[in-house]
Amino acid sequence: MTFETLGLAPALLRALADNNYTTPTPIQAEAIPLVLAGHDVLGGAQTGTGKTAAFGLPLLQRLAEGTPATSPATSKGAGPRKPRALILVPTRELAVQVSDSLRTYGRHLRLNVTTIYGGAGMQPQIEQLRRGVDILVACPGRLIDHLERGTAKLDAVEMLILDEADRMLDMGFLPSIKRILGRVPATRQTLLFSATFEAQIKQLALEFMKSPQQVQIAAQNTIVDTIVHRVHPVDGARKRELLIDILCKRHTEQVLVFGKTKHGCNRLAEQLEQAGLKAVAIHGNKSQAARQRALNEFKSGKARVLVATDVAARGLDIPNLPLVINHDLPMVAEDYVHRIGRTGRNGATGEALSLVSPDEAGLLRQIQRMLKADIAMENVKGFEPSRPMRLDSAPFGAPRGPARPPQRGHRPHGKPASAQPRHAHAGPKQHRGGAAGKPAGGRRDSRA
Repeated sequence: MTFETLGLAPALLRALADNNYTTPTPIQAEAIPLVLAGHDVLGGAQTGTGKTAAFGLPLLQRLAEGTPATSPATSKGAGPRKPRALILVPTRELAVQVSDSLRTYGRHLRLNVTTIYGGAGMQPQIEQLRRGVDILVACPGRLIDHLERGTAKLDAVEMLILDEADRMLDMGFLPSIKRILGRVPATRQTLLFSATFEAQIKQLALEFMKSPQQVQIAAQNTIVDTIVHRVHPVDGARKRELLIDILCKRHTEQVLVFGKTKHGCNRLAEQLEQAGLKAVAIHGNKSQAARQRALNEFKSGKARVLVATDVAARGLDIPNLPLVINHDLPMVAEDYVHRIGRTGRNGATGEALSLVSPDEAGLLRQIQRMLKADIAMENVKGFEPSRPMRLDSAPFGAPRGPARPPQRGHRPHGKPASAQPRHAHAGPKQHRGGAAGKPAGGRRDSRA
């Protein structure tokens, strides 16, 4: 299957060809025809499956087909164009990435994309809205601010997209989402994408969607089989020491390390720097400019280690990331899936490594129960925990059935070998200022 067979317009096919995107992903192959046909769509897809293009490409086409060459809204004295499409996302980073992707796909179309989110000045956003916008990508909180000020109008919205709806609900945005939904026309096309379909998501769909077509690409909370999972038992007080030992012995270009708290991530990044490892931290207390700067340093290779709280578990577009390390296990088992979803993408081999203290036995047990699989546990010489810990009646670190063997080409504490053949990442091209990178060579598919 190719993008041509999905019925996309020549201008979009040209943009895809410009970026060597040739093969649609499963979510794109299923969702694009449904969206083009005007259906409401309820899409179940994990991060990294190409869902941005799955809704972005048909959205651009439907808006372009419905826009005359000389629109009355653009005529002199008619006032600024109001948003015809609204995309709600949970985080600033995802807002930026979705906007970048839409601009890449729509480069040969005359459609304006504007992004608004918290942590940035209101006035520049107000000026952008006053100049007119076709597609508005927004975080719920900041959009509510604009609606209350009267600087954003949603009465012309034809298409509404809720991206990572489960994450927005987890972050407490449900009241804001309902307020926003009350401002958009009842006659519209609605698309909702979520990694999980829990009760609240289903209720939201029943309340605000019309006979949605459901597209489920992967089972909920599944993990791609190109990821190798490992646990290193260690006392909590020695985690940092073990982390530095691991990072000094491997030769990977990029490593994403997850911590539990904002202060802890800052401190850990400082300690890694003191150990001679270039590291940056990203979390919710940093300004948007500081977060983007840290992300740009990591993507460009200036920083080798990115230390993050769960704010980075979803939405971050980091291609070809070979290793994710959980310095601290997440408090919610489902967040393990979103964290390690940063590696093993697009067919590449990846590794998820967790440093687990005896006090985290319960958290590890929850993760294994959710995955319905054991995770291979390996003691690191010199870092064995001072006390044993039991998991489901088995000593911590003891054999627990057949452990998953390393994949072919995998080298412990070394760079995972590339899987061949594989799809390359297909986010936007690398731009100055840190847009997503473009790996060299190979056929690409549109995974944004």
